[in-house]
Amino acid sequence: MTEHKKKLIFIVVDVLCVFAAALPSAILTLKFTPFKRGIYCNDESINYPYKKDTISHGTMAAVTIGCSMVIITTGEAYLVHTKRLRSNSTFNQYLSALYKVVGTFLFGAAVSTSLTDLAKFIIGRPRPNFLAVCAPQNCSGYVLHINCTGNARNVTQSRLSFYSGHSSFGMYCMLFLSLYVHARMQGKWTRLVRPTIQFFLVAFALYVGYTRVSDYKHHWSDVVVGLLQGALIAVLTVRYVSDFFKPRPQPSTQADPAEVDQLECGNHYSSPGQA
Repeated sequence: MTEHKKKLIFIVVDVLCVFAAALPSAILTLKFTPFKRGIYCNDESINYPYKKDTISHGTMAAVTIGCSMVIITTGEAYLVHTKRLRSNSTFNQYLSALYKVVGTFLFGAAVSTSLTDLAKFIIGRPRPNFLAVCAPQNCSGYVLHINCTGNARNVTQSRLSFYSGHSSFGMYCMLFLSLYVHARMQGKWTRLVRPTIQFFLVAFALYVGYTRVSDYKHHWSDVVVGLLQGALIAVLTVRYVSDFFKPRPQPSTQADPAEVDQLECGNHYSSPGQA
């Protein structure tokens, strides 16, 4: 088998793995309904009013995915252009670098989303605004089968409180980017620039979590678990899937000065499929 065919197989396997990681989320969303647990009609924790999202799903996707793509594509382009990153691949150096980082990011995002939806659908915890959305008739005491008069789609969504998808996905994206910036942005001038960028990235993820509580879309515990899950997946993805912090080879004393400078300035990465 030629080297070209081997690399093509590696790429196909990578793509299939990303789709496989996203499959549970797709199946649950398209084919299943959340577990319908009973409620106490006088439960004040689910009797909050309905409010519009401060951070909508569209805004969330635009900010997190947009920031991720801009920072990653810009960072990889700059490092490849300045020869601080190089690949063993004979293919385009920039596309090889971008493929690996974006593939890693998408895999972790798919894992995070699937784990979140798995918890949401199996647990079926009512949101704080459940009674306002459900608008039940003749509700008193403990009710197992609730006669909701509200919009059926909204009622289904109001049973997906635990845990917060906004919080888990937002924290995953922002922490992944923070670790990417920490690994890629090197130099004396970045001593405070780097942590400043990281601060704003993580602060946005926390802000999103806070709004989910103030909008009565999630209980505080849903947000805490979502933030922790997103952070955990980001750390595990960067640590065990990416090569951001891969040990760099030590230059020998006989090495060419240009090569020594290149080794000191940036990480090496493998061609797609060879990590």
